[in-house]
Amino acid sequence: MKRTLLSFAFLLSALMATAQDACLNDVVNTLKDRISLAGYAQVGYTYDDADGASNTFDIKRVIFMAQGKITDRWTCYFMYSFANTGKILEAYTEYKFLPQLTARIGQFKTMYTIENPMSPCYVELINCYSQSVNYLAGINGSDPLYGSSSGRDMGLLIYGDLFGKLVNYNFALMNGQGINLKDKNNQKDIVGSLMVNPLDWLSVGGSFVTGKGCAVAVSALNPDIQVGENYTRNRWSAGAVIKTKPVDVRTEYLAGKDGHIKSDGYYVTASAHVFPKFDVIASYDYLNKSKVLDDKQTNYVVGLQYWFYPKCRIQAQYTYCNRHIGDNSNLLQAQLQVRF
Repeated sequence: MKRTLLSFAFLLSALMATAQDACLNDVVNTLKDRISLAGYAQVGYTYDDADGASNTFDIKRVIFMAQGKITDRWTCYFMYSFANTGKILEAYTEYKFLPQLTARIGQFKTMYTIENPMSPCYVELINCYSQSVNYLAGINGSDPLYGSSSGRDMGLLIYGDLFGKLVNYNFALMNGQGINLKDKNNQKDIVGSLMVNPLDWLSVGGSFVTGKGCAVAVSALNPDIQVGENYTRNRWSAGAVIKTKPVDVRTEYLAGKDGHIKSDGYYVTASAHVFPKFDVIASYDYLNKSKVLDDKQTNYVVGLQYWFYPKCRIQAQYTYCNRHIGDNSNLLQAQLQVRF
């Protein structure tokens, strides 16, 4: 009898262990199917002779990303930056109502300009984005009134493709204050973009932002606006993207108005695919931060990049900075990008 009971207990334990293993496998497989993890790092070297020569090894970006598939239509997304001071870059959830209509709420890239929504993993310039995009989209803090928001904000977005992907649209209601901050006024920014794809290799379109900002710092370009003061902040852009086997070209004109001060900029960036995995980069990048002060700068960029593994590359670039106010300068940069 004891042998029978012991055998039964052993068999029951084995079945429970097998069931637990099967359950654990189901959980692991479910998570693997529904959660995707990714990340990348960009590290390099910079020499800059502006305001006295300086050179340094630096960490540009260290990013972690996670995407969860809740249902076939409902997803969530999270992005965190480990470089410098750690911070949440993006956190949102979205639901696909129709193939032509998806709604997103949370913190994410502002859909202003062609460049701003692009990942730094694919932007050709090591400085990542043109002067005018950095300034008018509030990416790097070059506009003190706007601050450094990495081109992101909190709000509600609807987007989709129409007419068999002939047209892509984005329309959003945003705080206008930047990342990880509550809105500091009662006005919301309205953001919209429209891209038309008439040919497989050509996209043309534009974008706009209209609203009122709340100044986070004073600016010598706009001394009438004080910290904490609301001011009119409008932007618009128009541009095109060309993608062919021998060359990719991206160009855009941008303009903005902060209070009574107008600014504008223009860039054209080309990537020539001279050999497999090997590109020659060239860019013309102009920005006038204030048409009143005529505070203009034009950057001329040339460089090389080699994609030694999918999504991994080595870059080297030289930039000549031609300033209307102040001395001209030279910038040498090298960067290694790895991604998983």
